[in-house]
Amino acid sequence: MGLFLRCLLPAQAQQSGGIGGTDQAAIQAQEEFRLGVQAYNRYAFNEAILSFEQALSFRPGEALILDWLGRSYYRSGLESSAIAQWQAALGAYGTTSPESILLSSKIETVRNRRTLLSRLDEEIRYVEAGHYPGRYDSITAYRQPTAVLPLEDGSAWVAAYGSNEIIRIDVNGVIRERRRGPINGFDRPYDIIRGEDGKLFVSEFRGGRISVLDSSGAWLSYIGSRGLGPGQLLGPANMALDEEGYLYVVEYGSRRISKFDPDGTFILSFGSKSAEFPGFLSPTGIAAGMGRVYVADAVSKSIYMFDGNGRYLGILLAEGLRGPESLRFSGEKLLAADTNRILLVDLNSAIITELAMAGNSQVRITGADVDRNGNILAANFNNDEILVLTPIDEMASGLFVSIDRVDASQFPLVRIELQVQDRKRRPIVGLGAGNFLLSENNRSAAEQSFLYAGYLSKDTQVSVLLERSPATASLGDDLAAAVRDINAALGQPVSLVSAAEQPFRERMAGEGSLVSATSLARAARGSAASYSQAWRFDLGLRLATTDLLQGSGKKALVYVGSGRLGERAFEAYSLAELAVYMANNNIAFYAVIVGNNSTDAAANEDIRYLCEATGGVVMPLYRSQGIGPVLEGLRESPSGTYILSYRSGLPTDFGRAYLPVEAEVYLLDRSGRDATGYFPPLE
Repeated sequence: MGLFLRCLLPAQAQQSGGIGGTDQAAIQAQEEFRLGVQAYNRYAFNEAILSFEQALSFRPGEALILDWLGRSYYRSGLESSAIAQWQAALGAYGTTSPESILLSSKIETVRNRRTLLSRLDEEIRYVEAGHYPGRYDSITAYRQPTAVLPLEDGSAWVAAYGSNEIIRIDVNGVIRERRRGPINGFDRPYDIIRGEDGKLFVSEFRGGRISVLDSSGAWLSYIGSRGLGPGQLLGPANMALDEEGYLYVVEYGSRRISKFDPDGTFILSFGSKSAEFPGFLSPTGIAAGMGRVYVADAVSKSIYMFDGNGRYLGILLAEGLRGPESLRFSGEKLLAADTNRILLVDLNSAIITELAMAGNSQVRITGADVDRNGNILAANFNNDEILVLTPIDEMASGLFVSIDRVDASQFPLVRIELQVQDRKRRPIVGLGAGNFLLSENNRSAAEQSFLYAGYLSKDTQVSVLLERSPATASLGDDLAAAVRDINAALGQPVSLVSAAEQPFRERMAGEGSLVSATSLARAARGSAASYSQAWRFDLGLRLATTDLLQGSGKKALVYVGSGRLGERAFEAYSLAELAVYMANNNIAFYAVIVGNNSTDAAANEDIRYLCEATGGVVMPLYRSQGIGPVLEGLRESPSGTYILSYRSGLPTDFGRAYLPVEAEVYLLDRSGRDATGYFPPLE
């Protein structure tokens, strides 16, 4: 990786609309092709498909048309059709051409990728993709890192024990912030974790206390003080927070665990030797959740289990460990740093899977966690560095880069909207101007500017899909309540779509662009004539998704219904095609279940699949915390959307020339690229 095969469009294809020839059929193909490219860049993918198919009728087998037809099918969620067109384009380009090499990589990626979710894959080995060094020649940036805390923007806080600070490092290894605590400073920070409210907790090993910081790292207060008494701490090291916000602290010096409530008030200590429990010899890592507390011991090489009140429950793991240092939850499993290894421990079977081995036995990994890009970040205490470990298949295949739109309306100023993902469709966040290179005809584009990073945006766009089945006909109040809560959490919906037998957009009256609460409620309830046994989930979802294509920021479709999708649910489009249509256009699917089916797993199976495939959540309307907090999580969701601009230097033939543009992306030792083209405005 890191080496690029640049794709030059044939000289003939750069003139006369991208299609060679001057006969009548070629001219007609050129015009349809131009209309198709323009429709594609307006997000009118169905219109683009029709234009490209018409162009092919004039010039059958034209590689460039087949390539663009595949792009349009891809964005429409019809990946099988896209691959078929790309395969045909491969033959037309020639198997050894630069175009076919790029297209072959795209086909392989689309065939093999699976899900949006950032999960650790037990069958894949992780290898070193790079590192964030603490030493550069004679310059020391930080020393002896002990823990990492990944953030939503791809960066991570690092507890630097040796240099008495916490630092925030971005995805390129650049230190963006340094925090040294209050006026008297940190006293050997060891672990760093974060609460749901964004507050940070930093354990101070020698200081015998926990520093509480705000989300930006500014110091707020202390929890505990040095000592052996109740609420006092001796050698506080690793920490964990459970679902209710209770804080558990490993005291290495007194070989016990202390528990504090969300306000920092001491509750109890546990872990002393008893008739049931042999006592800790060297307590290290800790993880709390699902009603249990897991504590690792480096000397006994075990992981012990307790309940939230400190009652000993037994041994999870008594063999297979070398010297565990830290524990973190990864889904319903434990990610463990074990000397120079990263392990995944199954909580049900206690089976250990070795994900990665970092260097030799002299390496000491004291903390590890999964970042927003699916990498494992590991604190290498002995070598003053953070290791970046990536699945080996991702290293081999690189990044998946897709130019989604070219806006040439202000030509020669051109705006490029693109997606950067890994090969499993997970967005790559945290990139900046230095990670991108735009070029025209193998030359760097002039005046390249970095305009927008989707992962930083808090803006949201949402469309609501309302089930109009007999099951929801009597649930008008629930439908109205759901729309009210959606509006409160994410702002006014772009549209309310009734999934009737023939889906349609509900009219929403208001003053100017603001729709009244009364109008929203009326639209949510719908009319009696809208409800039908033959209601169409698939067509309704397509319509609601289409309404979001041109939106900016984080986008979501929220389905409100019973969860039972009916006999005609997938008559026109399959479940997989609907999921891909949303995923390929960066739209998350959320489901709010009304009525009595909220806990019916069978009824919600298809709904859950759509949520999992796009990064959304399924939930009952009347959950104890309300649906608002879950929906508001959309603002923090990862996004691989980036927008850049440049100034073109290519001749336009009065707007009739097809102009090429290429985008290359670099991140540590990984890279990816895409090439496309556009038409400037007609002069």
